Amino acid sequence: MEQKYIPKIKLKADIFETNIDTMNKPFRLENVSMSQEVPKFRDVFGGMIKAVDDTVKAPDQVMEDVILGNGADVHDVMIAMSKAELSVNLATQMTTKVIQAYEKVISIQL
Repeated sequence: MEQKYIPKIKLKADIFETNIDTMNKPFRLENVSMSQEVPKFRDVFGGMIKAVDDTVKAPDQVMEDVILGNGADVHDVMIAMSKAELSVNLATQMTTKVIQAYEKVISIQL
């Protein structure tokens, strides 16, 4: 006769109580208190957009310095353009990933 493995689990002991009162009010993001150490998503994404904008504008300034003879050369312009291209590609990829994550969260059925 074969002996089957029967796991010893204590279901009630393994389930922990949560601080979320899901019976009286459903869980919504605005109910979660934000810690002061963690920046808001809006601020992080806004800062990223500002940094990308500054990086994209940098080649124009370096090109102006080359034309005016302020110590920059064409090599500096190419480096600034490469940085701008990389930052735009990174921002595009991050935006795509955020949108994909949002779509996955929206598609979750309760």
